[in-house]
Amino acid sequence: MKKFALFVFNGDPMCFIHVLLNAIDMSAKGHEAKIIIEGAATKLIPELDKKANPLHQLWKKARGEGLVEGVCKACSNKMETIGAAKTQGLPLLEDVLGHPGMARFRDAGFEIITF
Repeated sequence: MKKFALFVFNGDPMCFIHVLLNAIDMSAKGHEAKIIIEGAATKLIPELDKKANPLHQLWKKARGEGLVEGVCKACSNKMETIGAAKTQGLPLLEDVLGHPGMARFRDAGFEIITF
């Protein structure tokens, strides 16, 4: 089994769909996959929870499978989506000056992939 940490910075939904698809696929193939939402991608948090959003079902599946590790606290605060992250029960990650650090994932044997 391999371990992957998918850090998504890009706020474009066309990029985010690939994060969701790959995390779900990796998990289905027996690997551990964790999605970490950073930077401009944090602006998508309230949109992903809307049933009319084309990514909603994939978002719901990824969350249901425990693939979403969390959201950058500093960036979600800056993008004004921290409330939506809290409402959805997403962990706020802040171990490196308010941002999620990559080192702890590397130390735990994760391969880091950025989007």
